[in-house]
Amino acid sequence: MASLPSSPAQPPHALLPLLAAVLAGFAAAAVVLLTLGDRAVAIGFAGAGLIAAGGLFGARRLFRSDTGAEPRTDWSVAHALAAASDDALAVTDRAGRLVCANARYEALFSGWPTPPTLPVGDAAVAALGAAARAAWRDGAGACDALQVFGVLVRAQVTRIGEESLVWRFVGAQPLDLAARVQSLIFGPTGDRLGAAGIMAVLLGPDGRVRAANRVFCLRAMGNGDSPAEGRDFARFLITDTRGFVRFEREGLGGTPLRVLQIPFLEGEEAPLLVALLDEEQPSTVTPAVGASAAAHLRSLIALLPSGLALVDRDGRFVSMNDAFTRAARVNAAAPPLYPGDLVVREDKAAVADAIRRFAGGAAQSAEMTVRFTDAPDDPVAITIAGARGLGDAAVLISLKDSGEEGKLKRQVAQATKMQAVGQLAGGVAHDFNNILTAIIGHCDLMLMRHSPGDSDYDDIQQIRANSNRAASLTRQLLAFSRQQTLRPQVLQLPDVISEVSNLLKRLLGETVRLEIKHGRNLGPVRADPGQLEQVVVNLAVNARDAMLAANPNGGGTLTIETMAVSGSEIRRMDEEVLPHGDYTALRIADTGAGIPADILPKIFEPFFTTKEVGKGTGLGLSTVYGIVKQSGGFIFAGNGAGGGAEFIIYLPVHAAAEAQVAKVPVVKEKPADLWGSGTILIVEDEDMVRAIAERALTRQGYTVLTAENGEAALELLDRIERPDLLISDVVMPLLDGPSMARQVRKRYPDLPILFMSGYAEEQLRRSIALDNVGFLPKPFSVQQLAEAARDVLAPK
Repeated sequence: MASLPSSPAQPPHALLPLLAAVLAGFAAAAVVLLTLGDRAVAIGFAGAGLIAAGGLFGARRLFRSDTGAEPRTDWSVAHALAAASDDALAVTDRAGRLVCANARYEALFSGWPTPPTLPVGDAAVAALGAAARAAWRDGAGACDALQVFGVLVRAQVTRIGEESLVWRFVGAQPLDLAARVQSLIFGPTGDRLGAAGIMAVLLGPDGRVRAANRVFCLRAMGNGDSPAEGRDFARFLITDTRGFVRFEREGLGGTPLRVLQIPFLEGEEAPLLVALLDEEQPSTVTPAVGASAAAHLRSLIALLPSGLALVDRDGRFVSMNDAFTRAARVNAAAPPLYPGDLVVREDKAAVADAIRRFAGGAAQSAEMTVRFTDAPDDPVAITIAGARGLGDAAVLISLKDSGEEGKLKRQVAQATKMQAVGQLAGGVAHDFNNILTAIIGHCDLMLMRHSPGDSDYDDIQQIRANSNRAASLTRQLLAFSRQQTLRPQVLQLPDVISEVSNLLKRLLGETVRLEIKHGRNLGPVRADPGQLEQVVVNLAVNARDAMLAANPNGGGTLTIETMAVSGSEIRRMDEEVLPHGDYTALRIADTGAGIPADILPKIFEPFFTTKEVGKGTGLGLSTVYGIVKQSGGFIFAGNGAGGGAEFIIYLPVHAAAEAQVAKVPVVKEKPADLWGSGTILIVEDEDMVRAIAERALTRQGYTVLTAENGEAALELLDRIERPDLLISDVVMPLLDGPSMARQVRKRYPDLPILFMSGYAEEQLRRSIALDNVGFLPKPFSVQQLAEAARDVLAPK
């Protein structure tokens, strides 16, 4: 432990005036007594001396200046806390001097350097200096990704009072453990391993030797005292045609070796422990030596943080270290007898077969993924290898406790799966939109020839109504895949709730009470009001069903609340998903039974539902999730304090000052006259959609030309005069719509263009990158097509 020297005690010369006053009083008393012989007068002089001494002492105490000596600081508590910490700790004062540090700090930096000037490189020193300045200013600072001898360390700097900084280096334990293993191998422990026939080597991330015991140096280089540090480990070994490993110095006639790699630290830059054993020969290896080797190796394995377990030839556990018991959630009161006792039923046979195969002498090793009975939803990777020469042990099981890394991988895999399903849903919706466009268009054309009262009129209307229902389903698919066309407006959430409240009262029924609460100072948000209404309705219907399931007799309360959430509140929440900023939140809570913990991570997955067959598609919450994310918001699900389910939606506050807040969706009035004139070129690869568009626009008075793809459209433009309008699909084979439109604009820069597609307008606008173009989402009716064509052709 390093520390500053303590403050010196009060110097002895500070008491000299007091002593002089006392001695002067007694001396005067003695002179009076000898000369006058009057004892009363002598006593008076002695008393006067004592009074003078007391006065001096009181004056020094009363008027003593605090500037003469610094207060003494007791660092004993700091020393005790630093010594007990697993991290490297140091304390510096206001002048930048090192006050104290623990032993782990000394081991990490090979001495007592003063932060921020540490042996970590100029860039890292600059980052540490910035963290120290932040700590003096704000109370805390940090420096991430600090490389110390190949190990990633994070520095945290905290201000204590106004005079000290505490430096904490998190992640230094691997260095300490590596140094400890290195000293064990190089010291007497390595000699004991060598006596048992175990050659131990510690390798760096570059494959070079960092430490080796004497028996390895003797076998590999011919001299036990020869230094092996810095040498390439692979150059010491050779492999014959049968795959046996031998020392290069001993040649192909040497004793075959068994190589065990023990990854006792995580990370690509972490050192690796390698144990080499002679392949066991019954005629040359005695049982005593084998038992001694096994005991020493088990002692070494017990020190390692990686989960390791040894299994005998009958498939029973021989031993397991603490890391294995923690990662596998082994019950210490009733430890398992076989490895299969730890995994779920579906994985028992695979584990047993692998252990039996390697116990019988199978070469190499195998990796497999299993699920433990205590955590069946979290797959864990294990490595199984043969372990001959370790006494009763025949198989080595290595378990990687991935922790946060495994959680992150599962989240990435889930996100990848959701993205793939979303792309599939978007593609299916696009194809359905083409089909529905043709069905709705033919219905519109037939309705033009039939009047109400005709025998076919009601049938055609029924077909059109069912087509519109199918179109709403495709919109749900697009909402889930975040590819639907939104019509965002700047609005206030209370206005949306007010618009949908009457519908909610009818949906909830008489037994469910609806409570609506609105907060103050709500900021405007930018979203599609119709889609937000769908979000509220979906969550309300799910809440109603959950409350009826919990209480079949009916009853319950649905609470809808809007509230303002400031950036400071977001920072206090410390939620990694939410970026810092101002939000307007929407909370929807019920009084049902809540969401079980095992179901909560799956509720936003498509087609996942807890309802009975035929009573739910599993697209409701996934649609809600897609709408919220496409609107730039965030949604969180959980259980409230009262036990019911709770959904909170955070929408960022729209900060555009010139934006006009729309209270209700604005419906633009369309004139009744849809007739027009001019030439329109339609480019569409779907024959049925192209035919409907051609017939619909021809009936409105336009001259219509068609092309089945972009290349055909360019060839047609070479033969005809300039059209008045170009209508094109976006996604087409050979040459897509935007690429074709760019070439057309080079020839006719002011040509009006109308794109139509079953994908989202927002997604396609980024790929179109053209000015002055219109967009018509599929499916559309004949009237919507005519209106869109008229609007694009209308003079600006």
